[in-house]
Amino acid sequence: QVQLVESGGGLVQAGGSLRLSCVASGSIFRFNTVGWYRQGPEKQRELVADISRGGTTTNYADSVKGRFTISRDNAKNTVYLQMNSLKPEDTAVYYCNLVRFWGQGTQVTVSS
Repeated sequence: QVQLVESGGGLVQAGGSLRLSCVASGSIFRFNTVGWYRQGPEKQRELVADISRGGTTTNYADSVKGRFTISRDNAKNTVYLQMNSLKPEDTAVYYCNLVRFWGQGTQVTVSS
């Protein structure tokens, strides 16, 4: 069983920045792509960004390209999401995903 624990969410003004972290238990982290998803109020969960197991390939939703950066540290079983130039529409619960496992989510709220 894998546990994913997200942290780093909070309340920020538009234009601000946050850095999310997700720590995974177990030994499968470094062998798999890992992603960040989000679910806003009354919206479906959507992929924000993912990163290949070696960190060489990343994929971003169009809405966050140029503002968010995903990275990982396999030695620490941790994936990060640096979020800059935040907008009110980025408000959502952000989830970490590793194969079929999900974290509990961390709330990000961006005020206008």
